[in-house]
Amino acid sequence: MTHPRRTVLAAALGAAAAAATAIPAQAGGASSEKRFVKRRLKAMTLEEKVGQLFTVYAYGRTADTSDPADVAKNQETHGVNNAAELIAAYKVGGIIYFAWSNNVADPDQITGLSNGLQAASTADGEPLLIATDQEHGLVVRITAPATQLPGAMALGATHDTTTAYEAAVISGTELRAMGLNVNFAPDADVNVNPANPVIGVRSFGSDAAHVAGFAAAQVEGYQARGDLAATVKHFPGHGDTEDDSHTDLPQIDHTYEEWQEVDAPPFRAAIDAGVGAIMSAHIQFPALDPTLTPATLSKPILTGLLREELGYDGVIVTDSLAMEGVREGYGDDRIPVLALQAGIDMLLMPVDLDLAYNAVLAAVAAGELTEQRIDQSVTRILGLKYRLGLYDDPYADPDEIPAIVGTAAHLEAAQSLSDRTTTLVQNDGTLPIPTDGGPLLVTGWGETTTNLLTAEFTKRGFTPTRVVTGIAPTPAQIDAAVAAADGKGFIVVSTNGVGANPAQVDLVDALAATGVPVVALGVRNPYDIAHLTEAVNAYLATYSYSADGLESAVAVVLGHLAPQGKLPVDIPRADDPESVLFGFGHGLSYE
Repeated sequence: MTHPRRTVLAAALGAAAAAATAIPAQAGGASSEKRFVKRRLKAMTLEEKVGQLFTVYAYGRTADTSDPADVAKNQETHGVNNAAELIAAYKVGGIIYFAWSNNVADPDQITGLSNGLQAASTADGEPLLIATDQEHGLVVRITAPATQLPGAMALGATHDTTTAYEAAVISGTELRAMGLNVNFAPDADVNVNPANPVIGVRSFGSDAAHVAGFAAAQVEGYQARGDLAATVKHFPGHGDTEDDSHTDLPQIDHTYEEWQEVDAPPFRAAIDAGVGAIMSAHIQFPALDPTLTPATLSKPILTGLLREELGYDGVIVTDSLAMEGVREGYGDDRIPVLALQAGIDMLLMPVDLDLAYNAVLAAVAAGELTEQRIDQSVTRILGLKYRLGLYDDPYADPDEIPAIVGTAAHLEAAQSLSDRTTTLVQNDGTLPIPTDGGPLLVTGWGETTTNLLTAEFTKRGFTPTRVVTGIAPTPAQIDAAVAAADGKGFIVVSTNGVGANPAQVDLVDALAATGVPVVALGVRNPYDIAHLTEAVNAYLATYSYSADGLESAVAVVLGHLAPQGKLPVDIPRADDPESVLFGFGHGLSYE
């Protein structure tokens, strides 16, 4: 798969038209950067260097918040009142934003927070890396009015890497306008396991070359201006697991040869594209490290494979150190030390910052880590900050927000991209619905999802009845949906995770028994059809329950929009997982 074209729709580019060079693939390439970083490093104390290794969160909408709730949470978590005090105490290298930490109310607030954090950090230290996880689709930290774009698998369904590039340009431009300079995206995992509970639609697909092309395109898009770093994740590959590393320690049973063929290509492609950072996975991979050490703590994986075999010399960041996948069997004081020994540069969200910070200092004092080893990581981190232009100007201009974030051009481009993703997987001729208006039933999973679907059909002249049945419909809920189907022209049922929630099959079977045509929308992973193929008249994969994705799906159902998406994954048979029901690239049309 070739790299995407460099010119994109002018409306989608927005402020990205200000040209800049992409972030180099290797740290310390320019002699001026080397000299600059060397001077900064020489002037730093060991304590300041260790602080640079940590990227953490702090509660509050401003850097100096005095809100009692935020202050109480900051005291409980970090022993400080606010982010400014946290930065002063530890000289941390980065801050990460979340909704649950009260950081992302709206674009103006986010911009003010970013500028306040940079002012606090540069007063007597280094500028900050300010990050979030804005993958789009399933994982979104900054919501509307910032532009919401299709997620990875939805983009993968276009089979056109240009869409991934354009989406990343829009997202990256808006993030940087709000003062962020690192995005923990895209996901480079190859989702070859339909039962994967943590990746799924966060992946571009199940084909390694396909995912590699899309991951590289997003890296190029995010980094098109040279002022924001993309981060591919989760190395060495989290696509073939049935466990969630947030709560368990998954194991990948690929051979080394399978890793080379399946898991490694997207990371190689991202490195070739000059990715700013790579995030490690909290997984065991016996073929790569037979000691079963989690990859985040594994020197054979991070140094042997990522550094030496793949030749990557940029920043390696851990996934959150609060996740059980890395804490299983390791104390919170040992994890940061072992991670640094393995080859990690940036330590993300330790459970106890003070404990982790002092554990690293103690390890240096004891000779378990050398200051030279600390210097290697800090050099990479400062080099990234230098290349992002943070030493020249780390601030965002709040006056630019209206012209960049959530603009009409960006929103239009997002809907246009979404319109290319909807995949018609099965159809017996029921679609497109030939009537204009009339009664229909909207039912299935999701309060918000069924509300959005109902609103879309209402806009188009239909009179929907809405019955929400949830993730695991009860007999009473199924009976209510069946009763509501009486007299309807057709039924639209949204499904989500049917394989793990078989009561949804009971719902669809009961609806099919009414004789009313049933159109199912798989609004997350596309694999639901494997359990529904005999019951439904038509099935569409939306890869998302976002407003844009559902608007596109309704337009396809009614024939107002042609189905354009093609499956970016294989869908196996429910009764024979080794057999393919619908293959990669499958997608029906109305022609």
